[in-house]
Amino acid sequence: MSAPAPMSVRIDPSTSGSIAAVCTVGQLFPVAASGLMSGIDKRPVDGPVRLLPHGVLGDVQGDRENHGGVFKAVYAFSRETRRAHARERELDLPDGSFGENLVTTGQDTDETVIGERWRIGGAELEATTPRNPCGTFAAWIGDRRWGRTFTAAGRAGAYFRVLVPGETRAGDAIEVLTRPDHGVTIGDAFRGLDAEQARALLQWADATGTVLYESLARGAETALRRAGENTDFPQRLRSTGRGLGLGMGL
Repeated sequence: MSAPAPMSVRIDPSTSGSIAAVCTVGQLFPVAASGLMSGIDKRPVDGPVRLLPHGVLGDVQGDRENHGGVFKAVYAFSRETRRAHARERELDLPDGSFGENLVTTGQDTDETVIGERWRIGGAELEATTPRNPCGTFAAWIGDRRWGRTFTAAGRAGAYFRVLVPGETRAGDAIEVLTRPDHGVTIGDAFRGLDAEQARALLQWADATGTVLYESLARGAETALRRAGENTDFPQRLRSTGRGLGLGMGL
């Protein structure tokens, strides 16, 4: 069964991708269900912001067990997609409302290929995995069904790891440095990989020695098992990227 079509979003193909806003935590948001203080309340900041291997300088994650780490150092979401959500549900969703660090415009973050590398300002980033909605996200939006709504739209936004630390600011161009030829996008992974996509992704990671985010590797293996294929994707090429990076130089 094929994955459902994602929410329709118009991104002007004649417009070069750029950073519309850079956001860091405005104030901590109390999550009653977990008792944690979340950093999901992101707001645009003026001037340059430094992107580092473990996150955005001045930002914070309240739930370090499930968020953060080198594979989720920076979260990017397109302004066009967030505004489509706002129109459909008559919500006020300014920049940063989805907890994103980078608000893009003219660049569909869900069409970003896993392993694609960007240069923005003085930093270089690599796309790693989609965002999965959690209970904190639903509490922040004020709708207990928000996780289902967000998932059904088929657009997750992209997490990145920071390959070269550096500063970025609103207005910086997005320069795509490399794009892997396996073709599997962040949106594909979020909506669910088929066997062909899963095979292409794991073979690329194995051939290039690229470490995949743990749940992404697991999802690809599940897709292959459902198709009756076995896989022995190596443990050394999967990680949450938290803690010390498991000795992988991450």
